[in-house]
Amino acid sequence: MTDNDPAQPASSDSASERADRVLDAGALRALAHPLRVKIYDILSQYGPQTASSLAERLGESSGSTSYHLRALAKHDLIQECVDKGSGRERWWERPAGGVSFANPEALKTPSGRAASQIVMREFFQLRHEQLLQFVDRGVLDENDVWRKGSMISTATARLTPEQSEELAAKIMALIDDVVDNYRNQTGENVRPVTIRADLFPLPELGGQS
Repeated sequence: MTDNDPAQPASSDSASERADRVLDAGALRALAHPLRVKIYDILSQYGPQTASSLAERLGESSGSTSYHLRALAKHDLIQECVDKGSGRERWWERPAGGVSFANPEALKTPSGRAASQIVMREFFQLRHEQLLQFVDRGVLDENDVWRKGSMISTATARLTPEQSEELAAKIMALIDDVVDNYRNQTGENVRPVTIRADLFPLPELGGQS
């Protein structure tokens, strides 16, 4: 699984070609906390935040968010913004670039598998909640422009592993191009947009693969 939001599973080969950072066991354990995944996700999707702004968004104390920010920064999952804030108010950001949560070495140990599972489950739970919120509000709240510019789609094809890998690489190349071109775009009618690409083999059903 790869998170390519700067402010997101790709094969190991394609991840390597894109120079995604593969999180080591220590970074995965540091991230394996529901509140830290939420903080990391907000920084990924909405850009720099302070402990106070995160506390307000998450309904936590600024002391709590500050503690978790420092824990994430210790493993270089986030970094302090050098051009923002003052001595009393520190701004934090998610470094640009893709991050892979699937570390083959970490998955060999029980603690590594547990940390990876927590991170992935929390991450996908947040994404699922956002999707359902969009579905709930989309018909009434979003204007025609954004409705036309949004897409929720599923499809099924019968592929070999090699064909699936090729498709994953093409999808990620398209996403990378958009992210690189519009990562820091500002202006009228510009909003953060989440881009999802799910590609995985279905379980066997009735003895058929």
